[in-house]
Amino acid sequence: MRHQPAETEKTDFKGRRILLAEDNDLNAEIAITILEEHGFQVERAEDGQICVNMLKTNPADHYDLILMDIQMPNKNGYEASKAIREMPGPKSRIPIIAMTANAFDEDKKKAMGAGMNAHIAKPFDIQVLLDTMEQLISKKV
Repeated sequence: MRHQPAETEKTDFKGRRILLAEDNDLNAEIAITILEEHGFQVERAEDGQICVNMLKTNPADHYDLILMDIQMPNKNGYEASKAIREMPGPKSRIPIIAMTANAFDEDKKKAMGAGMNAHIAKPFDIQVLLDTMEQLISKKV
């Protein structure tokens, strides 16, 4: 098997800030490690309500993107995304990627219906995640 250079070399994610909404400690630790290895700064919210609160209390340009688990306590990913899309101003337009084990077409439609921009199935392919993040971040700029 030959090694192909990573496509991510074309994008410098250094200094980009991600809000990770993930209630599972192990999943969060893995995601944070991978994202930090690619230059991202990661802040974690343990549930959807905390995610919404963190977005509310920080400046509009604080986060570049949200990675949103779906099944979380207090406010699930769908509810949190809807609440974010109802915020006034630029915070309502932050890119949101659903990260979930629910990978059926109906789950993708439900994520998009809640206002999410993309859907990545767990366990996620790192390159697919990075490519999706790059597309959404470059659209935001």
